[in-house]
Amino acid sequence: MFHKRIILPFILMLTLLFPVFSQADTVTTPKSSNSQIIHQSFYSETLERDYNYNIYLPKGYKNADQPYPVLYLLHGSGGNEYDWVNAGGIKETADQMMTKGEIPPSIIVMPGSESWWVDGYNEPAETAFFDDLIPHIDESWKTVADKEGRLVAGLSAGGYGTVNFILKRPDMFAAGAALSPAVYVPQPPSHSSAMHHPTYVNEDGEFDPEKWEELNYTQYIDDYKQQDIKVPLYINTGDHDTFDIAYHAAVLYQNLREHQPDLVEFRVVDGDHEWSVWKETLPDAMEYMYSFIER
Repeated sequence: MFHKRIILPFILMLTLLFPVFSQADTVTTPKSSNSQIIHQSFYSETLERDYNYNIYLPKGYKNADQPYPVLYLLHGSGGNEYDWVNAGGIKETADQMMTKGEIPPSIIVMPGSESWWVDGYNEPAETAFFDDLIPHIDESWKTVADKEGRLVAGLSAGGYGTVNFILKRPDMFAAGAALSPAVYVPQPPSHSSAMHHPTYVNEDGEFDPEKWEELNYTQYIDDYKQQDIKVPLYINTGDHDTFDIAYHAAVLYQNLREHQPDLVEFRVVDGDHEWSVWKETLPDAMEYMYSFIER
């Protein structure tokens, strides 16, 4: 009993003096000099939970002294940080492009989100991205921690998020790519997952068209065009996209083309709203984005 009375207060004192850090607050050290993908997480003050992401480190990163440009690659609705790894084949694509010299050695971050990359009804995903994720990445990894070394791209809902990010924060990105972006105007088609996604569903359990309008790019593009900063943007879509994104993407493209004719590209390829489109066109999108990164 005597020992217990002494030991328990001592343990409590140590806990106060030396806080216990969760596994989510640590960064995994690269195991080799080969390119690799590592799963990581950290505690997000904004989300009040762990923020998960996968990170691609290029060959030679482990022993390198120089900082690397970083691409943030966003998943679509209902996806997670593993989508671009498993379905998108990002490691193989990045390895090949860097080996051939088509893009410079780069870090690629694939974060996970429960939202459509906006501050919707379910979580403040946009705030967490800018206030928590980007600072964490720049503090934890060897990145070029400014606009000139930062890119953003995504598919579907991730493409929608990419467009919003660029238009709202053009000071943060050198270039971007929106693959089959879900930039529906005035609102999503009836079979879009946005119609029942927690991001846009109000307390009555119904899709809120006003919330969609509030968070869509149409709310930001006029202010963006009033600024001097122009962010190059690559846009594409499948010609048989079930959500008619070929039309909606063309509207976005035309709107931007009037403002920055030499800094926006639009591609229509054969395909639906599917991984074959995104996986096959990602190299073209990456080559475009990285052309605006200083080597």
